[in-house]
Amino acid sequence: MIRNSLIAFIAGLSIAYAATTEDEIRQVEKDWAAKVTSGNHAALDQMLDAQLIYAHSTGIIENKSEYMARLRRGLQKYDKIEHQNLTVRIYGNSAVAHSKVRMTGTSDTRAFDDKLMMMHVWVKQGGKWQLVAHQTTKLP
Repeated sequence: MIRNSLIAFIAGLSIAYAATTEDEIRQVEKDWAAKVTSGNHAALDQMLDAQLIYAHSTGIIENKSEYMARLRRGLQKYDKIEHQNLTVRIYGNSAVAHSKVRMTGTSDTRAFDDKLMMMHVWVKQGGKWQLVAHQTTKLP
């Protein structure tokens, strides 16, 4: 009886942890979009892992310093990022966020208005979530 109660208690804690962590990732996705669209480069820099892999829908892959340099020079600018159908999966101190998004802005002075699938990989390090990988694919 005590063993069954303990198992039920631990299962309840696991479910509560997963729900809380999923909510954290949903919020960090919103925070990421807000920092990117507001041009808050200092805050965005803190959110991106030093080993970031940033794969654009164009096939261009950048590391953190390359991506941040393009943002700071105004070569990549996001006006709007709207998440749709966000799915989150938790794996210990890591999480995968997958969604459809609409992004508008400019890249190398050319305007874009893209419908994309986006996947983010987040890792919790030092008590905060860090983006370690970004991948987008254009949708028709």
